[in-house]
Amino acid sequence: MSGRVRLARLTDLAALGELSRLSQQEHVDARSLGLPVSGPRIGVFSLFRLPLGAFRPNDLLFVYEDERRLSGLLRVERDASRDEMTIVELDAIGSGDSGDTRFRLVQHLLRDGTKRGAFRFHVACADGHGNVELFMQAGFARYGQEKLLFRRAGERLPQAWTEERARDAGIRPCQPHDSLPLARLYASVTPQPVARLEAYRLNDWERQGSTTRVPRSSLAPILRFADVEAYVLEEAGSAPGALAGLLQVGVAREEQPHYLKILAKGGADVAPLVDFGLGLIGARVAKGGSCPDTGVLAPVRTYEAPIDRRLEEAGFAVLATVTLLMKEAVVRVAEPSLVPAVR
Repeated sequence: MSGRVRLARLTDLAALGELSRLSQQEHVDARSLGLPVSGPRIGVFSLFRLPLGAFRPNDLLFVYEDERRLSGLLRVERDASRDEMTIVELDAIGSGDSGDTRFRLVQHLLRDGTKRGAFRFHVACADGHGNVELFMQAGFARYGQEKLLFRRAGERLPQAWTEERARDAGIRPCQPHDSLPLARLYASVTPQPVARLEAYRLNDWERQGSTTRVPRSSLAPILRFADVEAYVLEEAGSAPGALAGLLQVGVAREEQPHYLKILAKGGADVAPLVDFGLGLIGARVAKGGSCPDTGVLAPVRTYEAPIDRRLEEAGFAVLATVTLLMKEAVVRVAEPSLVPAVR
């Protein structure tokens, strides 16, 4: 291949919008991450109608140019607080060359991202079009799968809960001092290899709210277009401060689906959290304005069952299962510890 990878320019906007749109269709020569989103498919283009829109200073957009024609794009979000990059969009169009185009884009990102100080690279993709094979060839490790559940727009949402009802159920807003109980909650429900890879710190759990990305999900990019709130479910009959569940609610400000994420201990009844979260979204939608009724998305990892069953009971249906992959750009070493000294 004679093309080259470069950073996108403002003059590329129109061409990239069309490339992104075509890549989300069932095109014979198109390749994308295949994330489902709205309608029959929730393509990244439907989430980000303009590829350069809502960009932040640390975000990156690379393009593949061949003979003055753009045939590939790679969009990345940077979490500067954790030195991580998330691949949001990886598209290519071309006669038989789309796979090579995407591989070159990924390789360029790994080199460039390492120079910029990124330690981890994340991606979520559908297991099709050679997606998983592409990333594993580039050194990514597959560490989990998520079910994406969707509650269609137009379906009646529950009534918003009163403060008294929420208090009686043990549901309250998340506070920074909940960071340690949240870390313990996460460790109790997450397999140790996954927890070791994601490597959350206490200050990550303290950031629950408008900028939260913890716990990570394949749909984290839509939180950029949502007002995010976090609530906890206190564990009845346990020590003060112990938590049985975490609820994240993202109310969309744009034409994107709303977001619901639940983390809970095994055996905890999460039905109240689901109803509370949907009621919160319903209250925002009922006010109108910038909160349209666009449906609700909920990601659930396969080891987090039976949360998916409670969501299905509330009107959600499974859209797809996506694969989570990650690559570390640093070598882990054993943490130093104190040992007895003999003199």
